[in-house]
Amino acid sequence: MTAPRRSGHSVTQRVGLLAGYTIGITAARRRHEFGAALERHGAAVAYGPAIQIVPVANDDNLRAITAQVIAEPPDILVATTAIGFRGWVEAADGWGVVEPFLQALSGATLLARGPKVVGAMHAAGLFGEWSPGSESSTEVLERLLTMDLQGCRVVLQEHGEPLRDMVDALRAAGASVLEAKVYGWVRPADPGPLLRLCAQVAQGDVHALTFTSAPAAVSFLQTAKDQELLPAVTAMLQHQVVAVAVGPVTAAPLIRADIPVVQPGRARLGAMVRELSVQLPARLAQKVTAAGHLLEIRGTGVLVDGVFVTPGPTGMALLRTLSRHPGQVVSRAELISELSGGGSDTHAVEVAIGRLRTALGDPRLVQTVVKRGYRLAFDPEVASTGRY
Repeated sequence: MTAPRRSGHSVTQRVGLLAGYTIGITAARRRHEFGAALERHGAAVAYGPAIQIVPVANDDNLRAITAQVIAEPPDILVATTAIGFRGWVEAADGWGVVEPFLQALSGATLLARGPKVVGAMHAAGLFGEWSPGSESSTEVLERLLTMDLQGCRVVLQEHGEPLRDMVDALRAAGASVLEAKVYGWVRPADPGPLLRLCAQVAQGDVHALTFTSAPAAVSFLQTAKDQELLPAVTAMLQHQVVAVAVGPVTAAPLIRADIPVVQPGRARLGAMVRELSVQLPARLAQKVTAAGHLLEIRGTGVLVDGVFVTPGPTGMALLRTLSRHPGQVVSRAELISELSGGGSDTHAVEVAIGRLRTALGDPRLVQTVVKRGYRLAFDPEVASTGRY
């Protein structure tokens, strides 16, 4: 990678796939790992943990469920998260019943939602499980519904948010379902980052918002509602900010709120990063040809022939206005409204346009039309042929 090059008021550098985009992270666990992966692809990251996981190892209800599992071993065990299953085993160990607990589970048909859950089962000495390639609760349910469930005792280890659709479907098929909630969630102890992230989404200051758990999605939407930002947040997520969920269970609260959701092919942080790297440029970037150059206008910067340039907020505002109708003249009066810092005359526009030209690296990109204003030097013939 070449070293960044400063030019006037801009910074140029070789582009990352997510350069120019700000991505919000609502996760609490592994958020810094996720953020670092996004930053390696050029993104800026805004953290706003939406939940705080609360183990319920001392919960009387979980202890009673554990005793019931020991007394009446299940026919089927469905484990949905590694952290939840490990936590349950650790809680049973703390209560002094881990051996009879695992013995009761050893005779059950084991279904694990993904490879991490499989690993947790193996660590506990439980083998012979089935796990879907998609790591989806929907595929787990489809597998269950191929079985004869009439009279079956099913234990469902939940992941912090009740799996109502799964429970209802299993009971309708004749199974008795014991729901084991191994951990819960509460709002974060420090709500400041989450409140700031809600405001950023409402203002369109982030370009994507990511979710790795259904409770985080529920908490984010409730926080927006509490701050009277829900209409603005929903509108942004419907039209401008891309919502990304790690899988269908996580996406469900957003879909219920009529928010379109992008999901990766696999429920993995790495897959989310790759999906964002494809989706954001495809959905949000605007490509324009001008003065023999290819411009790709992104959130906070622009690619000029593959080199990323950050002209600053005012420069980007001017460039977006000029590119809205490429080649058409935009008056100085119209451009004045895009200036930051209180500029209110034609001289301020001239200065800002000069800085934009310097940042872009070729003054021919923005043309002056005498007594009328400015235009982007749009080249429709090049755009139509695709030759740059």
